[in-house]
Amino acid sequence: AKVLSTLNTNDESCTTHYVQWGGIEALRGPQEPVQQMLDVLRERRDAACGLLNAIPGMHVAVPQSTFYLFPDVTAAMERMGYTEVGDFATAALYKTGVSFCTREHFGRRQPGEERQYIRLAYSGIDVADIRDGLGRLREWIETA
Repeated sequence: AKVLSTLNTNDESCTTHYVQWGGIEALRGPQEPVQQMLDVLRERRDAACGLLNAIPGMHVAVPQSTFYLFPDVTAAMERMGYTEVGDFATAALYKTGVSFCTREHFGRRQPGEERQYIRLAYSGIDVADIRDGLGRLREWIETA
């Protein structure tokens, strides 16, 4: 146990000295790139949330800080006749080219958990591509 404790302390728990020095330099250095990154992520978030909330049967809260969204798709699935979120995800991929994770990717459902959720990431996707993909998803759901 002592050996494993030492390994854990030095391998996982402690940030190595060169990473600490890198962090200090990042904080001391110019902050404009950080603000630019935050602005881009905010624009992507706002576009994705607005588009998702316009899709019949989908709803997502606007998060303060993240690059993942967890929209409730329960009503959209019901509208289209899906009972399994995995089947909904597979059909969406084949019909629209839009890929997303399902709630089941993050552990088993809890007792009483009845709503269906998916996870969408927007960190590496331009606003134009977000609009295109979510537009195709909306069209698919609206025409069902």
